[in-house]
Amino acid sequence: MANAPLLDRKFLERLERLTVHWQKSFPGLVGGHNRSRLPGGGQEFLDHRHYLQGDDLRAVNWRAYMRLDKMFLKLFQVEPRVPIRMLLDVSESMASGDGTKFDFARKLAGALCYVGLVRLDTIEVLPFAEKLLESKACGGGRHRFTPLAQFLENLKSGGSTNFLKVAREFLNDFPQRGLVIVVSDFLDEGGCDKALQYLADYGNELMLIQLWSDDDRTPSWTGECDLIEAESGAKLHIHVDAEARARYTQEFDKFAATIRSVAMRNSGRYAGIPTSMPIDEAIFGKLMQSRSVA
Repeated sequence: MANAPLLDRKFLERLERLTVHWQKSFPGLVGGHNRSRLPGGGQEFLDHRHYLQGDDLRAVNWRAYMRLDKMFLKLFQVEPRVPIRMLLDVSESMASGDGTKFDFARKLAGALCYVGLVRLDTIEVLPFAEKLLESKACGGGRHRFTPLAQFLENLKSGGSTNFLKVAREFLNDFPQRGLVIVVSDFLDEGGCDKALQYLADYGNELMLIQLWSDDDRTPSWTGECDLIEAESGAKLHIHVDAEARARYTQEFDKFAATIRSVAMRNSGRYAGIPTSMPIDEAIFGKLMQSRSVA
């Protein structure tokens, strides 16, 4: 019996009308979907400026020159193809519990990539745990989605998370700034806010998508429990009652607020998504509300 596809055809058809959005203007290649505020060659007129020695004479407004005896350059709206790179967490914590978090992350990554493919954007998917793993670039239209879906389906979870090491690797390998989408539970014993700030400080725009299972935020267990950390294997024996569960949820919400604040203070976007939410609701609800897609 054949395995179910990563995303079904009916859902992909609904994604056709969406666009991955970014806020900043980046230097890039002409041909992308989102408009930039950078003047240059393009289709839509933007403004005039005085001609400077060395400017392209083909852009001179010769009618204005004949009328005013002054040379003005015509500027047009540029539509750059902004580098879009997706950091996809495949560490062991993403597969903890029943594994729905890892499956959800791959489906969400596939949906965002399909949106980009339809709009002729190029998105590079970079799985990571302790370091960056083998990546997959997808571009060139919707017909290129099948190889990308197979790549996502073949990913395996494992290893511990090291956001700081991954951020340094990323900035070394991808010096050109662009839109960085991070799909993760952001669970890192060493913390992740410093690493995320590095990405923003180098001029990248952040789109942070935090995933959690219901047990991640609201534990279902009570009484005497042995907790085992998914990545390090460390054990902790605790007693859990209703008050402890409530405090745990409060601390988790503070943690999520910290991730959100990194995105907000850097003019980025954040979406917190429980994996119990249907994938279509996550895309057409949470991500649209955050203006990550529209």
